[in-house]
Amino acid sequence: QVQLVESGGGLVQAGGSLRLSCAASGRTFSTYGMGWFRQAPGKEREIVAALDWSGHSTRFVDSVKGRFTISRDNAKNTVYLQINGLKPEDTAVYYCAAGRYATVQVQASAYDYWGQGTQVTVSS
Repeated sequence: QVQLVESGGGLVQAGGSLRLSCAASGRTFSTYGMGWFRQAPGKEREIVAALDWSGHSTRFVDSVKGRFTISRDNAKNTVYLQINGLKPEDTAVYYCAAGRYATVQVQASAYDYWGQGTQVTVSS
Protein backbone atom coordinates (compact mmCIF):
# COMPACT_ATOMS: atom_id res chain seq x y z
CA GLN A 1 0.00 0.00 0.00
CA VAL A 2 1.08 3.54 -0.80
CA GLN A 3 -0.55 6.73 0.38
CA LEU A 4 0.01 9.90 -1.64
CA VAL A 5 -0.74 13.49 -0.67
CA GLU A 6 -0.30 16.31 -3.18
CA SER A 7 0.15 19.97 -2.35
CA GLY A 8 1.21 23.19 -4.00
CA GLY A 9 -1.64 23.90 -6.39
CA GLY A 10 -3.31 27.27 -6.66
CA LEU A 11 -4.41 30.15 -8.83
CA VAL A 12 -1.67 31.84 -10.84
CA GLN A 13 -1.45 34.20 -13.75
CA ALA A 14 -0.25 33.04 -17.13
CA GLY A 15 3.52 32.96 -17.24
CA GLY A 16 3.79 32.19 -13.56
CA SER A 17 5.27 29.19 -11.79
CA LEU A 18 4.22 26.59 -9.27
CA ARG A 19 5.92 23.69 -7.57
CA LEU A 20 3.71 20.73 -6.82
CA SER A 21 4.77 18.23 -4.18
CA CYS A 22 3.60 14.71 -3.54
CA ALA A 23 4.47 13.05 -0.25
CA ALA A 24 4.38 9.27 -0.20
CA SER A 25 4.12 6.82 2.66
CA GLY A 26 3.84 3.07 2.91
CA ARG A 27 5.92 0.95 0.55
CA THR A 28 9.62 1.83 0.26
CA PHE A 29 9.61 4.96 -1.89
CA SER A 30 12.80 4.23 -3.82
CA THR A 31 11.42 0.99 -5.26
CA TYR A 32 8.88 2.41 -7.68
CA GLY A 33 8.52 4.97 -10.42
CA MET A 34 6.26 7.99 -10.04
CA GLY A 35 4.12 10.01 -12.37
CA TRP A 36 2.17 13.22 -12.54
CA PHE A 37 -1.12 13.25 -14.42
CA ARG A 38 -3.68 15.94 -14.98
CA GLN A 39 -7.33 16.12 -15.85
CA ALA A 40 -9.04 19.21 -17.20
CA PRO A 41 -12.82 19.60 -17.13
CA GLY A 42 -14.44 17.49 -19.82
CA LYS A 43 -11.15 15.88 -20.82
CA GLU A 44 -9.45 12.56 -20.26
CA ARG A 45 -6.75 12.21 -17.64
CA GLU A 46 -3.35 12.51 -19.29
CA ILE A 47 0.21 11.81 -18.27
CA VAL A 48 2.24 14.97 -17.77
CA ALA A 49 5.57 13.65 -16.57
CA ALA A 50 7.06 10.51 -15.09
CA LEU A 51 10.33 9.31 -13.67
CA ASP A 52 11.93 6.05 -12.57
CA TRP A 53 12.88 5.01 -9.06
CA SER A 54 16.19 6.92 -9.19
CA GLY A 55 14.93 10.06 -10.87
CA HIS A 56 17.53 9.74 -13.62
CA SER A 57 15.10 8.63 -16.33
CA THR A 58 12.21 10.98 -17.10
CA ARG A 59 9.44 11.38 -19.66
CA PHE A 60 7.27 14.38 -20.51
CA VAL A 61 4.22 14.91 -22.67
CA ASP A 62 5.17 17.11 -25.64
CA SER A 63 2.97 20.01 -24.55
CA VAL A 64 4.99 20.58 -21.37
CA LYS A 65 8.53 19.88 -22.52
CA GLY A 66 10.83 22.73 -21.62
CA ARG A 67 8.37 24.12 -19.06
CA PHE A 68 7.86 21.28 -16.57
CA THR A 69 10.48 19.48 -14.53
CA ILE A 70 9.90 16.32 -12.52
CA SER A 71 12.21 15.26 -9.71
CA ARG A 72 12.21 13.17 -6.58
CA ASP A 73 13.92 13.12 -3.21
CA ASN A 74 14.00 9.55 -2.01
CA ALA A 75 15.25 10.62 1.41
CA LYS A 76 12.10 12.70 1.86
CA ASN A 77 9.71 10.29 0.11
CA THR A 78 8.60 13.14 -2.11
CA VAL A 79 8.21 13.77 -5.82
CA TYR A 80 8.01 17.26 -7.27
CA LEU A 81 6.63 18.87 -10.39
CA GLN A 82 8.10 22.27 -11.14
CA ILE A 83 5.85 24.13 -13.54
CA ASN A 84 7.13 27.25 -15.29
CA GLY A 85 5.61 29.39 -17.99
CA LEU A 86 2.07 28.40 -17.03
CA LYS A 87 -0.60 28.68 -19.70
CA PRO A 88 -4.39 28.75 -19.32
CA GLU A 89 -4.50 25.33 -20.99
CA ASP A 90 -2.50 23.93 -18.06
CA THR A 91 -5.56 24.43 -15.86
CA ALA A 92 -6.49 21.05 -14.45
CA VAL A 93 -6.47 18.87 -11.37
CA TYR A 94 -3.00 17.41 -11.04
CA TYR A 95 -2.54 13.93 -9.59
CA CYS A 96 0.56 12.10 -8.57
CA ALA A 97 0.65 8.34 -8.89
CA ALA A 98 2.87 5.51 -7.70
CA GLY A 99 3.89 3.02 -10.33
CA ARG A 100 3.88 -0.75 -10.24
CA TYR A 101 7.44 -0.88 -11.57
CA ALA A 102 10.78 0.74 -10.78
CA THR A 103 11.15 1.95 -14.37
CA VAL A 104 9.57 5.04 -15.87
CA GLN A 105 6.03 4.40 -17.15
CA VAL A 106 3.68 6.63 -19.16
CA GLN A 107 0.52 4.52 -19.18
CA ALA A 108 -2.02 5.14 -16.43
CA SER A 109 -2.58 1.39 -16.24
CA ALA A 110 0.98 1.00 -14.90
CA TYR A 111 0.10 2.98 -11.77
CA ASP A 112 -1.53 1.39 -8.76
CA TYR A 113 -1.92 4.26 -6.29
CA TRP A 114 -3.20 7.78 -6.76
CA GLY A 115 -3.35 10.93 -4.70
CA GLN A 116 -6.45 13.02 -4.22
CA GLY A 117 -5.31 15.70 -6.64
CA THR A 118 -4.46 19.38 -6.39
CA GLN A 119 -6.11 22.09 -8.46
CA VAL A 120 -4.03 24.31 -10.71
CA THR A 121 -5.85 27.25 -12.26
CA VAL A 122 -4.12 29.60 -14.67
CA SER A 123 -5.72 32.94 -15.47
CA SER A 124 -5.01 34.73 -18.72
